[in-house]
Amino acid sequence: AVLFFFSTVQLLLLLQTDLIHGEYRAEPADYVLEGKDECHYMNGTQRVRYLRKYFYNEEEFVYFDSDVGYFIAKTEFGRPDAEYWNKNKDLIEEQKASVQTFCIYNNKVSENAGVIGRRVKPTIRISLRHEDPHSEYHMLACNVYGFYPSEIEVKWYRNGVEESAQVQSTHMFQNGDWTFQFLVMLETEITKGDTFTCEVLHSSLETPARVDWHPQESDSARKKVVTGIVGFVLGA
Repeated sequence: AVLFFFSTVQLLLLLQTDLIHGEYRAEPADYVLEGKDECHYMNGTQRVRYLRKYFYNEEEFVYFDSDVGYFIAKTEFGRPDAEYWNKNKDLIEEQKASVQTFCIYNNKVSENAGVIGRRVKPTIRISLRHEDPHSEYHMLACNVYGFYPSEIEVKWYRNGVEESAQVQSTHMFQNGDWTFQFLVMLETEITKGDTFTCEVLHSSLETPARVDWHPQESDSARKKVVTGIVGFVLGA
């Protein structure tokens, strides 16, 4: 299944009026009403589901589902809207038609632009960062960048055994050229003879990509290897 969504945000400024010392004073309060259009494609465009969702202060309260053909309330706040809109036959037919006029149309536009089916393989680099040179625990960083689409899975292994307890990751970074960047870090003890592996699973790869990292020959040499995650963040 493939999902595209388009979001429209409208900021509503409501004025609260208070009577103070015989005069009215307007105090602004911000509320956000957001609408999202989602297109779910299964088996190409053989089956398409259109959803129109409405959010109030980040909480979804009502949505239209083309599979059922009417608006559905998610909360009690959205129930009056759903009941009112469902009585409007023209509006319902317009929403149903969005499967063709919005979803399938945009699918063709994206296909012609080379977005649909686009796959770019990730580049993988491992670096070592010392938070404390006197500590036995150090931070290994797996930098995965230049890939598309954004869905990706990154795993750490130590001597062939998956590590998960001390793994942390950054947010997904957009590079501005239709590629993404992702950093996954492992806090661990490092001893001579260890093999650390960063494994990446992505739709552009026929098999998972694996990059190995080995510690330096001695502790003193290893402590000289200091790479900057700060540089990565600033660059992103």
